[in-house]
Amino acid sequence: MDPVSQPLVSVLTPVYNGEEYLTECIESVLAQTYQNWEYCIVNNCSTDRTLEIAKTYAEKDKRIRVYNNLEFVGCDENGNIAFQQISPDSKYCKMIHADDWMFPECLMEMVKLAEAYPTIAVVSSYRLTNRHIVVQALPYSSRVMSGHEICRATLLGLPSVFGSPSAMLIHADEVRKRPHFYNVANPHCDMEACLSILQNRDFGFVHQMLTFERSHPHSESSRGSRYGFTPFGRLEHVTKYGPEYLSEDELARMLKKRRDEYYAFLGARAFRNKEKGFWEYQRAALNRIGSSLSTVRVIKAAILYVLDVVLNPLNTVKRISSKLSHVVEV
Repeated sequence: MDPVSQPLVSVLTPVYNGEEYLTECIESVLAQTYQNWEYCIVNNCSTDRTLEIAKTYAEKDKRIRVYNNLEFVGCDENGNIAFQQISPDSKYCKMIHADDWMFPECLMEMVKLAEAYPTIAVVSSYRLTNRHIVVQALPYSSRVMSGHEICRATLLGLPSVFGSPSAMLIHADEVRKRPHFYNVANPHCDMEACLSILQNRDFGFVHQMLTFERSHPHSESSRGSRYGFTPFGRLEHVTKYGPEYLSEDELARMLKKRRDEYYAFLGARAFRNKEKGFWEYQRAALNRIGSSLSTVRVIKAAILYVLDVVLNPLNTVKRISSKLSHVVEV
């Protein structure tokens, strides 16, 4: 792509106490083969050397600037603040979290695909999470897909092809039209944003490894695995977006499936949960989708969990969700 014709990309890194990995993240932006970018690092009142590191780079490269929050906010709200920093001249927006980084060809390959197909609003690719390749493999011919069809397939159980926020390039117009890009009440707000954007736009996929995501005990994804962000998120997304993408029969089937999977998770956690506020979180989450916590369902799932651990110790939660679908409703 001719550097003169490259559209401006706003790269964003919201960060809190990220000194351990921030330098690697910034260096990956500087190493991009694509050159027409601006980079805003949003410091969320860090107490370590994060601000010092960010300012050092900003002093060396005029494309880099630092936005310093006056007060501490939540992780997703900091993401919203970052999205508000994009230039009015930018055509695309690229989030890269402070503990992640991009391969040198990332921006170039994503922008090339988006420019070739103007109907695309979101571009993703394969990503490396620690040592594992993540994102469901798609047919090589599947570079541009109907947003409606890819969202429908996702709600019906296709493993997410969208990836984490660091894996996606988003058309800046879709960011600007949303005063608050992330719904901060939803821990899977990045997935919700895709389901919203792609109702009327297309999805692009680059068949290359373009981003690295670091999973560690202090990451938001690690906390999410303990609180059940994924099983509840699947239930929430089907509840909220199923009527848009699914038939009545598909919606009923997926609501039942996702509800059973969620309660299977709760049943398993009932005996080994040590997270403060775990049940309060579950009640608030269910209330958000117009439901309430069923003690009867939790007890049934917990009993099935104990029996399954004793008799069939492998793949317990998966089998419990299947068995719950056959338990008579009380």
